[in-house]
Amino acid sequence: MKIAVVGAGYVGLVTATCLAELGNEVVCVDRDHGRVTVLQAGGVPIYEPGLDDLLRRNLDAGRLRFSTQMAPAVRAAELIFIAVGTPPQEDGSADLQHVLAVADQIGRHIDGFKVVINKSTVPVGTADRVARVLRERLAERGCADLPFAVVSNPEFLKEGAAIDDFMRPDRIVVGLPPGDEGQQARLLLTRLYAPFNRHHERTLWMDTASAELTKYAANAMLATRISFMNEIAGLADALGADVDAVRRGIGSDSRIGHSFLYAGTGYGGSCFPKDTRALVHAAGLHGLPMRVVEATEAVNRQQKDLLARRVIERLGPDLHGRRIGVWGLAFKPNTDDMRDAPSRAVVAALLARGAELRAHDPVAMAEARRALVADRQATGHVAAFHAPVDGGADRVPGSVALVDSPLAAVADVDALLVLTEWKCFQNPDWSRVLSAMRQPLVFDGRNLYEPGLMDELGIEYHGIGRRGRVRLMDAAPAADRRVLPA
Repeated sequence: MKIAVVGAGYVGLVTATCLAELGNEVVCVDRDHGRVTVLQAGGVPIYEPGLDDLLRRNLDAGRLRFSTQMAPAVRAAELIFIAVGTPPQEDGSADLQHVLAVADQIGRHIDGFKVVINKSTVPVGTADRVARVLRERLAERGCADLPFAVVSNPEFLKEGAAIDDFMRPDRIVVGLPPGDEGQQARLLLTRLYAPFNRHHERTLWMDTASAELTKYAANAMLATRISFMNEIAGLADALGADVDAVRRGIGSDSRIGHSFLYAGTGYGGSCFPKDTRALVHAAGLHGLPMRVVEATEAVNRQQKDLLARRVIERLGPDLHGRRIGVWGLAFKPNTDDMRDAPSRAVVAALLARGAELRAHDPVAMAEARRALVADRQATGHVAAFHAPVDGGADRVPGSVALVDSPLAAVADVDALLVLTEWKCFQNPDWSRVLSAMRQPLVFDGRNLYEPGLMDELGIEYHGIGRRGRVRLMDAAPAADRRVLPA
């Protein structure tokens, strides 16, 4: 099939590349000339495992092209995907200016029946708004009778696993408009998604409003599970329980399952924070409070501050002269995405207390630099920001040094903070790590390590919701414990 994907960001790029891999002829349109030039040369401006090889293979095969020209792409395509950003506005609502601008351009160029597909995450009613813009442009052209269909087909891609999510979907949600145009769109989308439905039907057909709400409801549910477990972790600490044992206990219930039940420093990224706020805002417009989702948001904001509070409780309110190592900056592993990353809140809180930070992330160093500089400018914070260093960084209170290895991040530090669960952090050479540190103090924001092992190594360990497990270790006989200075 002939397809146009408008937007070469995360969703658009993955969508275009995977549809080309299925044998379709795909042109991906973006107004950013620099980005298009990089993509035409086979470069990938985002980090997503497997995307670079897939993109280059389809470029070489001629099934995938990149362009800044909307008109020829729209006229040639049977299906036109809108995959541009919907950033949050100050009131929490989704900013639809880019979606509607694309609809305006499509309306200026379509010359026959087209299926326009909203792939971007958009509020309920956006399909109707896009259709209204298309009708207005067609009327201006004297083509008011030209048929089209606007469809909602939300994405369900996890950053770090987007290729697998697209190529092996557990469901494909498609919202259709009423009437003959909707049925014609259904025939075309049935052809498009036939490769995913050979063994069993994965496509869920519904109206556009239900499809749009499904996306927001799914993300709100997953975010709620995370915040729920973070609240349980706080209670576990207070009661002397181990949240990891609780997680396994409730996750074994088939009605609950194990996914998104890991306590930590809160969720971030481009989806959960933005979409939960947008859902609350949309409900508010109809006078309906979303109390569960509002609580989910509140818990997450509080959770992002937890690790910094733990550090301050342990090392004192004045962190001048304290050096702290940080492992992980991206909001999750297998991505370089720093949007709403918990690390940003932790770094800001520790800098405000005068700490000297040494941070490493396997992938997100460039994005982290941009994000942390932006945070500093937004808050007016005057802390120094250092470039990557090989050896020791300048000892400037309230500074950040991005360093080139996990071991460099723990050189002469008073404590280590683990903020992202990258695999390279999961089984470190503790003998080398401890030799590099000033004292064996670890704050594990992702519960990567077993308290028992930390105890055997003589490490003072602070996990999330695992103080009960640490107390059990403390109660057991210990021949040689290392006493840490206050």
